[in-house]
Amino acid sequence: MKIAIIGGTGIYTIADSGEREVIVTPYGDVIVYKSVVENHQIIFIPRHGEHHHLAPHEVNYRGNIWALATLGVEQIIATQAVGSMAAIYPLRSFVILTDFIDFTRSRPSTFFAGDGVPVHHVDVSTPYCPNLAQSLISAAAEIDYTVLKGGIYACMEGPRFETSAEIRMLSMLGANLVGMTSVPEVVLAREAGICYGSLAIVCNWAAGIANAALSEGEVTDIMDECGAAVRMIIRQYLRNMRDEQCNCVNGNLRNEVIAIAPVVKETIL
Repeated sequence: MKIAIIGGTGIYTIADSGEREVIVTPYGDVIVYKSVVENHQIIFIPRHGEHHHLAPHEVNYRGNIWALATLGVEQIIATQAVGSMAAIYPLRSFVILTDFIDFTRSRPSTFFAGDGVPVHHVDVSTPYCPNLAQSLISAAAEIDYTVLKGGIYACMEGPRFETSAEIRMLSMLGANLVGMTSVPEVVLAREAGICYGSLAIVCNWAAGIANAALSEGEVTDIMDECGAAVRMIIRQYLRNMRDEQCNCVNGNLRNEVIAIAPVVKETIL
């Protein structure tokens, strides 16, 4: 099984070395790094580009997922730096995302658009793979790290931080974490039938909860602190993993996607 790691802020690699390759997609070239980690084929994508030069709304989400689909990836582990709106998720905690609320505005969010591609509405009632989530939690516990569950993620357009009023609104809607990158990435993975899980790292208190102005430096500093632990958790997950197709909804959707979208089948899958 080929596994992809999409690294967000502070996670620029998962292996000590890797083969750099440029994948040509209809949405632009995508740079990936291929390596073997714990006897598994790993495809690593730095979400914000090799030099962290892409803002959240500029990330080539469709290109990234298209590239992974063409490479035969069956499972994605993504990392996200997030702000916390709830005391149960303090700074430097690791949280598994379980659902999202989408407030993005300008990002292309589907493969099912364009000439010759049929309209298709994918189910996202369980957007993040629960099996992958539990495996990450168990792997972390084996090496004495705690990964919390139940993160309801509000995805904002960015690149600015949110206002205090926006955070109050998001809290009333049921969100407890806020960030800028999980959507449409998770949706596109669902459309491509790739199992997707997200490990979030709490890097700041959200606006109005923090006692000081929000700072990009605070986020990157905490990610730098937590990066080694994130890599260890993922490595432990890979040690435990067996090459079996996940029976979550994403794995089941793969055949459905192939059947209903011949154009997508020929190009993406």
